[in-house]
Order: sequence, then C-alpha cells, then structure tokens
Amino acid sequence: MSAIDHHASGAHDAHGHDPHGGSYLTSRGSMFADIKNWATTVDHKKIGAMYLVAVLFMFFLGGVAALALRLELLEPVRPLEAAVEVERGGKTYVYGYEGQLFKEMVPSEDGETFVQSAAKGNVLYNRLFTLHGAIMVFMVIVPGVPASLGNFFLPLMLGAKDVAFPRLNLLSWYIYVTGSIFAVAVILAGGVETGWTFYTPYSTTTDADHWRTTLMVASAFVLGFSSILTGLNFVVTTHKLRAPGMGWFDMPLFVWGIYATSIIQVLATPVIGITLLLLIFERLFHIGIFDPAMGGDPVLFQHFFWFYSHPVVYVMILPGMAIISELIAVHSRKNIFGYKAIAFASLGIAAVSFIVWGHHMFASMGEFGSTIFSALTFLVAIPTAVKIFNWIATLYKASIAINTPMLYTLGFLFLFTIGGLTGLPLGALATDLHLHDSYFVVAHFHYVMMGGTIIALVGGLHHWWPKMFGKMYNEKAGMVGWAFVFVGFNVTFFTQFFLGTRGMPRRYASYLDEFQFLHQLSTLGSWLLLIGFLVHLFNFIHSLAAGPKAPPNPWGALTLEWETESPPIEHNFHHEPLVTHGPYDFETVVPPHCDPADFPVHATPSGGHH
Repeated sequence: MSAIDHHASGAHDAHGHDPHGGSYLTSRGSMFADIKNWATTVDHKKIGAMYLVAVLFMFFLGGVAALALRLELLEPVRPLEAAVEVERGGKTYVYGYEGQLFKEMVPSEDGETFVQSAAKGNVLYNRLFTLHGAIMVFMVIVPGVPASLGNFFLPLMLGAKDVAFPRLNLLSWYIYVTGSIFAVAVILAGGVETGWTFYTPYSTTTDADHWRTTLMVASAFVLGFSSILTGLNFVVTTHKLRAPGMGWFDMPLFVWGIYATSIIQVLATPVIGITLLLLIFERLFHIGIFDPAMGGDPVLFQHFFWFYSHPVVYVMILPGMAIISELIAVHSRKNIFGYKAIAFASLGIAAVSFIVWGHHMFASMGEFGSTIFSALTFLVAIPTAVKIFNWIATLYKASIAINTPMLYTLGFLFLFTIGGLTGLPLGALATDLHLHDSYFVVAHFHYVMMGGTIIALVGGLHHWWPKMFGKMYNEKAGMVGWAFVFVGFNVTFFTQFFLGTRGMPRRYASYLDEFQFLHQLSTLGSWLLLIGFLVHLFNFIHSLAAGPKAPPNPWGALTLEWETESPPIEHNFHHEPLVTHGPYDFETVVPPHCDPADFPVHATPSGGHH
C-alpha cells in the first residue's frame, strides 16, 4: 500500500513508549502486570483481540442455544395424551404419556399443574429461540466484525498509531462486557420468552412479576452505547488519521465498509436505545405507551424497533462485504473491479437502509403504505448487486489461490446470493403475504446474516490470523472445517425454504407430522455445522500453541497492515507510512516483505522492508 517514509519519528513517543519495542503481545513480566496491562490498555489491537475473544464466547453460547433448539424440533412438542393423578404421602402427583413414555410430570397440589406441564415444552422452546436470537444479533453479529477486526485493522490500514479516541474505545469494550453480563445473568436465571425482537405485548406481559425480561431489554440497551461509541470513533479516525498521501479513494475497501457501518451505528442506535428505555418504563411503571387498554399502540413499538433494526441489518452485513472485498482482491492477486462503485455502494446501502423498515410490517399496514415500502425495498438490491457483480468480475481471469480465506469468499458469494434473491419474494406484497412468518423468512435471514456476515468473519479471521497473532494455521484443517461448515449450513437452512413454502410457521415448537423429515434433516445439518466450527477452533488453538511463525506478509497483500511485523509492534509502525499507490495495484507494485522474483511487475518495487 505504501512506501515507508524513512524519517524516524524519534526514539520515544509522547507517552514515553519505545516504538521499537516488542509486539503488542509481549508480556510485561508477571501475570498480574499482564492482566492489569490488558484491563487498562488503550491499544486498539489489544481491545480488538479482547472483543474477538468475547464475541466468539457469545457466539458459542448462541450456538449452544441454536443446537438445543434444533434438538427440540427433532420431534414435535405435543400436549400430553392422558393424565393420571396419584395421591402419595398427602401430595398429588400428575403422571402423563409423553410420546411412548409414561412419566411423572410436575408435582401438583391443586390438580391444575397438568395444564402447565403440557405447555412446558413450548416455554423451553420459546426461551431457547429468544436467547439464540438476542445473543446472536446484539452480542455477536452487530459488534462482531467492527469491534474485533475493525478495531484491530482500521487504524493499521489507515497508517495510524491508534483510533482517534483510545480511551473511548476502552470504555466501549467495558460497556459491551457489562451488557453481555446482563444477558448471561438472564440465561442463568432461566431465560425469557418474548422473542429476540421484544415485541409488545409479549415483552410487557410475560413474566410480569420477574426481573428477567427487564434485564434482557436493559442488556440490549447498554450494548447500544458500545455500538455508538465504536461507530463515532471509527468515523473520526477515518476522517482525521489517514497516512500522508492517502486520499479517500486510496483507502482499502474494508475501511469504506466499516466507515459506512459506523455512520449507521451512530444515527440508528439512539432510536432503539429510546425504544428499549420506553419498554423498561412500560414494564416497571405501566405508563401505557404500548398498551392499548391505556391509550397506547403496540404497533408503535414495531415501527420504532424496525426503524433501528433494518439499518442494523446492514450494520451486520456491510462489514462482511468489506472483508470480502479485501479477500477477493488479495487472494486472486488482481485489482478490484469497479473500486469506486463498490465504495459508493457501501454508502448507498447505508442511506437506503433508513427508509425501508416498513417491509417487516406489511401485515399491520394499509395498502398504500405497504406499496411504498415494497417499492423502496427493491432499491436496496441495486447497490448490493453492484458489489456482487464487481466481485465476480474481479475473479474473472484472475490468478486465484485456493486456500481457506478464498474458500470462505466463494462460499460467501454463493450463500449471500441465495439470501439476496430469496429476499425478493419477501419484498413483493403478493408473495410476502403467504411467506410472512414462515420458515422461509428464517432461512432467508440466516442466508444473509450467517451465510453473509459469519461466513465473512470466519474467512477474514483466517486471512488476518497470521498478522494478529504471528502464527500460521494448518491450511488443510482450515479447508476441512470450511467443507463441514458449508455443507452443514446448506443442509440446515436450505431445507427451511421448503418448510416455509409448504406452510410451516416459524417460532412454533409443534408441527404436523409431514414436516418431521425436513426438521430432522435441518437438525442433522446443525450437527455438521458444529463439527466444522470445532475443527476451526482446534486449528486456531493448535496454531497459537505450536503453529509455525508467520511471515510479515504471507499472502502478498498491498494494504498498510502488511507493512508492519506479525504480530504488529505496540505503535503499529516504526515510521509514519507514506502512501504512494493504491491498495490493489498488484500489476505495478511488489508487495512489502516479498521477493520481487515471486511477484514480477512492470514497475519499481514498493519501499517496504525486504
């Protein structure tokens, strides 16, 4: 990405740190000193690494809930066929048939507990899908890429020493941890059954005499502040801390994607903050904002919620797209096709995302409003399609390296395209009426969110892992993990398109017998997904423990983060980088730390270290 400016910046920086010291992972001596150093650090790389660990832990919890959910759906939950009351020791016990088993149900003193026990399976199911949705959306997908890889690499890619507000960055990390602790406390207390969207009246009436729902809503409220602070930090960093010579159109596309994401975070998140606060007041003080009996409007909550949550769908997917732009260019060794079109498409998606929230509510709106929102919805397809076509054009006649990051990139293109195309019948009124609230929506959502964002995150993690931790991973194990994830994902969610078109409603623990085979197939897919992610986990752990040392630039990339060592030194660069060429000029520039013999070009090599 640059020639290095060889004017030394002085032996020490303003904080007294030696810029020529070890990597950011270098120990401070004792374990206590290390813990204190990481807990109080303002180094964006350490904060990014801590976010990564926290997000992956929450991904594990959300994944466990998803696996339990699929296990619950192996067989339909049915009310018990028969009940027998037995007097024993002065107490009444209720027995009932569940499937083929005759087993004891909930102890009963009033003889009515049988009714509750019949609904117990439904309650468990509701709590599982609420936890899975809330954790995956608010604690994994929204913060996942910007807070971990964004925090780590945005300043490096801009040639900066850190983000614009390092202490604010640390504060956003602690806010994220606080919000996540609230959510984990709710899990330990038994969970909530409102659905992850916290729709009224579920969220105002269920579990009325308990604190669980209030704390779960408060968790999402607190996490919003982390999003706002992170977004604010990235916007200012992008505007103010670019290296000398780096204009707006010299920035890597990863930076453009994170920049567009940050704008949405700053503008949209306050809306959900206010909405969730109103919901908490409604539960605690019965104000009547959403309660029709007191002059409120439950649909108002949906308008507020989706005015935030639809832009946030793009907070989830734009960082994934940003990763894919980097991976396609680097691993196909080719200048990205239509750089400016992709950059402006990111901003275009951010702009359009604010005016399409109504397509989540076709069933509760008039014909005119629905028609307008349906038309606007199709606008989002345009900038998204621009990106897809440009990525495919980049791959055309490129010298593609088939490795784990590239496999995830190709997987993303396949899965996200299916996600995008299945969004069209949901945006059209005539077809949405039939598919609304069916498993078709579940499958579409997962193809976009998981097939898009999570797949891109795992690909990006494989791409930048050597830079982050200075160790290479086992390439074959990475490819095996990808195969399990890709096959498992499609088996899990493609079957749900068939369930949806045949009329299986979402969010039901029970179903007709004709749906059982497809549900079992979907559950089998979730087990394959689990195997794939476990392969990646063990591969990464083995890499940290015994992986070979990573070279500074294993992929031959040109962006600035590959100029520095692997892992980077504390203040990123020994000298301030000077940008002399574009981020993807593979045809005219030898990548830093690479042998010109391996990268014959028609121009002089960059001034990186060799």
